[in-house]
Amino acid sequence: MTTAATLEAVTDVSGVITDPQPVDFHRLGLAGCIDRLTVPLRRQGMCVHWETPHHGLEISASCASLLYRTAQEALTNTYKHAHATDVTVRLSAVFHGIRLTVADNGTGFTGQAAERSAHVPARIGGQGAGLSTMSAAVQEAGGTVAIDSVPGTGTAVIVTIPLD
Repeated sequence: MTTAATLEAVTDVSGVITDPQPVDFHRLGLAGCIDRLTVPLRRQGMCVHWETPHHGLEISASCASLLYRTAQEALTNTYKHAHATDVTVRLSAVFHGIRLTVADNGTGFTGQAAERSAHVPARIGGQGAGLSTMSAAVQEAGGTVAIDSVPGTGTAVIVTIPLD
């Protein structure tokens, strides 16, 4: 598959951001793999900002995979719902862990909606289950999820995974 064809295939018809290429954390690193997921947002005219200070952290493949899937869900929600012009992806070291933040300047939603999305079971037919599924996976790994959203201001999804 050519590079152009690969980039075209990053978004499927339902609007969920996917990447048909195998996730290669060893070759691209976690940030490089997540960056591939931002192609549809850039094509939509969104400005993607990266903040990835290098702290020399080594993370397991399972932790990298969880952070990648979390970024995939957060970026898909930005792509499908936020009507944002800017999104910032930040990977940072925190005390005994790693934090991923995906923040946009889109439409946002109420705190009650964020709370429901992050903690209720999947809706009928699996629609709208992404944030709750993501939260469950992160919590199972001992991590935390915070969703900070204000209507008209944007949304930030903040995930912290312990490395101990």
